[in-house]
Amino acid sequence: MTDTAAPIPPSELSKLSRALPFWLSLALVPLAWVSAVYGGWTLAIVPVATWYLFSALDAALGLETRNADTAAAESDLFWYKAITIIWMPVQVTLLLSLLWYVPQAEHLNTGERIGVFFGVGVITGTVGINYSHELMHQKSKLERWFADVLLAMVLYSHFRSEHMLVHHRYVATPRDPVTARYNEGFHRFYPRVIRQCWVSAFGAEKAMLARKGLRWSDLSNPFWRYWALQAVFFAAAFSLGGWSGVGLFMVQAGVAIWQLELVNYIEHYGLTRKHLGGGKYEHVLPRHSWNAAHKASNWLLINLQRHSDHHYKPDRRFAVLQTYSSDEAPQLPYGYPVMTMLAMVPPLWRRVMNPRVRDWRATYYPEVGDWKPYNSAANPPPR
Repeated sequence: MTDTAAPIPPSELSKLSRALPFWLSLALVPLAWVSAVYGGWTLAIVPVATWYLFSALDAALGLETRNADTAAAESDLFWYKAITIIWMPVQVTLLLSLLWYVPQAEHLNTGERIGVFFGVGVITGTVGINYSHELMHQKSKLERWFADVLLAMVLYSHFRSEHMLVHHRYVATPRDPVTARYNEGFHRFYPRVIRQCWVSAFGAEKAMLARKGLRWSDLSNPFWRYWALQAVFFAAAFSLGGWSGVGLFMVQAGVAIWQLELVNYIEHYGLTRKHLGGGKYEHVLPRHSWNAAHKASNWLLINLQRHSDHHYKPDRRFAVLQTYSSDEAPQLPYGYPVMTMLAMVPPLWRRVMNPRVRDWRATYYPEVGDWKPYNSAANPPPR
């Protein structure tokens, strides 16, 4: 007789166990405090754990090619959502407590104090900005507010406006500052994107206000909120650690921004959407982002490496982002931790990635022939 009984729904414990690997980021918090308390060689713990440990785990654990059900209910995603909500108060507590402790810690010299906050910047950049990216895409006002707080902690609040209004709309075109051009080394990309992203973000918000008949100075401009939140953290840094606290706060912010832009650099390097004429481009498809299915680094980065699906379906929570085969989307040879380290050595980066970009063009756009860069007659930018 055939068993037609309905399947037993997963228990809350089983839901938690499936989500638990994505909570590994919390283990970085006590490591930052170990560095602050002991100094010396322990200053390397956070960078080594974030970059090298997860690279080793990727090599040992391999790829995760299974996909979650995109129709999963919000209740099924509770424990995945919870880590992104919890992280904001955890990061605030970590940053402010270390701004109080480190400047007065007599066992730490100046170099060691900077080293502690270098590690904090690795955390606030690798985890904090990444979680803010997840939160800013949600409909909940609370989640979007948490995203703003996380970005204010690294003095990069405009990233929300740039990402939502510019990057997702113009990715893989010359109007997107953070799409790295073919053969553009990170050391050229970085100063360019730092300058252009702020300008494009402010310009996008200003244009939105103008369409409503409002000036940029209207209080509905989110830049006022960005500046106010950043001022709060500057004031907190000064009140807790004096000018030393302000300096250390800026060190972690600089490291966090560097971590973010390294990731931005690799996510779309050399990929372009076909220009259709009249300033229009083909729709964004999975082929327009580099995909990586490496298991451990996707745990740390809450599936950010499933970037092809994120751009294809930006409203999906990280738990149900899909991974793609090499027939559907271009694949990175390693997870983000390894790829960001390669990006810091441009000749090595080009040796690894340029052949893959050329293969991508031959696969998806064979009719183009010898590829011409943007801003040429064969592939002009939009007007």
